[in-house]
Amino acid sequence: MEFFTAVFDALTTTQIDLKLQKVEYLQTNFYTYDMQHDTEIQSLVTPSYASFCKVIHPTRLQRPKGGNSKESLAKILHSIAHIEYNAIDLGLDAAYRFRNLPLEYYNDFTTLASEEVLHFRLLESLLKMLGYSYGDFPVHDNLFCAMQNTQKLIDRMALVHKGLEAMGLDANPFVKKKIEQAQTPLKHEILAVLDRIMHDEIGHVAKGVKWLTYAQELCNDNRSLCEILQEYDFNVIGKIPNIEARLKAGYSMQEIESLQQSLK
Repeated sequence: MEFFTAVFDALTTTQIDLKLQKVEYLQTNFYTYDMQHDTEIQSLVTPSYASFCKVIHPTRLQRPKGGNSKESLAKILHSIAHIEYNAIDLGLDAAYRFRNLPLEYYNDFTTLASEEVLHFRLLESLLKMLGYSYGDFPVHDNLFCAMQNTQKLIDRMALVHKGLEAMGLDANPFVKKKIEQAQTPLKHEILAVLDRIMHDEIGHVAKGVKWLTYAQELCNDNRSLCEILQEYDFNVIGKIPNIEARLKAGYSMQEIESLQQSLK
């Protein structure tokens, strides 16, 4: 079977369970695929979740301050599940779109997508315990737009996999604090899932760091992360960054400080 065709098939699949199964199959059988780098590169025109999620502008989303009701807790979990579902497609598109790279690159992003599948499954299970499902609340398409706007490897690694992925590292401790203060019997289960996500996401950001460095060396591009991101209207650092996690993922202190200074 041809790798890039199989990846694009998983990327464009709009049935949740089928997409998850296809990604897991890709990762499990990665070394059995034929890598034909000259196959046509197509684009995902609309998000794979558009048929079952109501997409609205980010400023219209209502973000609960706490998680003491079932609905508010479900909204918190749903927003994280949406990020993880997006991240599946981001990993798949990174593996699909950029050609003639080392085999390690494709294995890294197939593995990343499969780990995002695990995160999504864990969050989906928690949602169902509360009586909700993915698609029950409105979502935004910021991450899809970031994917569409980065058609060069350097830009994709900088904005998405080193940049926006690291926003999750910054947000995780604050979400944990909300859950710790919530009155819910699922508290320990949710906190365990958030810990698992944090552990894996450090590795995902590290992949972005690694392949951004590779892409820059390949093109002899010495721009800083801030310089690469100047043309994009995205913040890639929280107001209170998770410095420890970012350093573990391969950020330098200088990069963290520069990003803080560039906050919009």
